[in-house]
Amino acid sequence: MPKPKVILDAKAIKAALGRMARAMVTAAKKEDFVLVGIQRTGVFLAQRLAKLLGEKSGRNVQVGTLDIAMHRDDLHDKLMPPVYPTSIPFDVTGKTVVLVDDVLFSGRTIRAALGALTDLGRPRKVELAVLVDRGHRELPIQPDFVGKTVRTQPEDHVEMRLVEDGGADEVLLFKNREKASS
Repeated sequence: MPKPKVILDAKAIKAALGRMARAMVTAAKKEDFVLVGIQRTGVFLAQRLAKLLGEKSGRNVQVGTLDIAMHRDDLHDKLMPPVYPTSIPFDVTGKTVVLVDDVLFSGRTIRAALGALTDLGRPRKVELAVLVDRGHRELPIQPDFVGKTVRTQPEDHVEMRLVEDGGADEVLLFKNREKASS
């Protein structure tokens, strides 16, 4: 098996999140918003972004976690998907919610996240922040904030590893791998 290519190392991830945080502060102006991380890796990225947003703007940005397992359109393909907690300690109704995820591919994860989010209330606006956009959308979903855009083939696999999940901070590209992430 060929060795994966490192798309982002720890330093590049930190820089990308910094750029995303600056863009969010600029886009929001005086508007309040909340972050909702999509389980699993999106949660860690949302927490990091909230910290950076606090440092850059002095704002205390609330963070929630969202599990989308039961909203996926591929449930019939899995015996039992892993289920993680949803914890949103604020009402999303009327708020600007920024969904945070690691890698954007087909858009199906985000479609599921929108379904799960609207089960909890009706946000005024929903935006999307992703660390890596790899293209190949199957649904009309585009991110508002992107750390890095990477050209890939549909059969490639992009994998995020973070220290919070027991790894080293890095994003890897596996060429021509059967499994694809969303």
